[in-house]
Amino acid sequence: MARNVVVTGGFGALGRVVAETFARQGDTVVRVDFAAQAPAGNEGGLDIPGVDLTDAAACENLVAQITGKLGGIDVLVNVAGGFTWETLADGSLESWQRMFAMNVLTAATITKAALEPLKASAAGRIVNIGAGAAIKADMGMGAYAASKAGVHRLTEALATELAGTGVTVNAILPSIIDTPTNRADMPDADYSAWVKPQAIADAIAFLASDQARAITGALIPATRGSEA
Repeated sequence: MARNVVVTGGFGALGRVVAETFARQGDTVVRVDFAAQAPAGNEGGLDIPGVDLTDAAACENLVAQITGKLGGIDVLVNVAGGFTWETLADGSLESWQRMFAMNVLTAATITKAALEPLKASAAGRIVNIGAGAAIKADMGMGAYAASKAGVHRLTEALATELAGTGVTVNAILPSIIDTPTNRADMPDADYSAWVKPQAIADAIAFLASDQARAITGALIPATRGSEA
């Protein structure tokens, strides 16, 4: 049965692949992004650009728009986020606030707005993107890792909060993702060891499926490189 799937950060490298994966399954995909213009693709779906996911009112309006057009929300995938590398000594404390806003607040705000339609779904699913770096942070990763650790705690707490409903809440924890941006930033790295966006999208699709109905509150590492 076709579902309504919302992908935040849906215009980015990972978000586009996640959206395409659900669309191939026959789902109706809503790609949401802060960017002003949607990339090509998503035929039969809905693209909503220019959304500030840290703004509660904007998220409430977004959910109202989606439910008004599609009738409900079955799956929410929180891909939206950001990254920074800087040491505490040489970096800015504003980076800690920015990472919290981009990674934790975006997920919390849209999820809160979408809770009622997700609970009304026959099998609501929330999948967040955490980070392997938030398990043990390396130098320069403090602000990013702290914010992604917040996503992990949000995932666990919300899974318990929704235990009496049909909604599951899980997170995928990738290592380095093989994206054009990461390749440009690390040109001498071994890309074969990086996790491919499609592999992450496949794991998300599984967590959103009926086969994963018993899994909630899980933080699942995705660390293996592959050619897929």
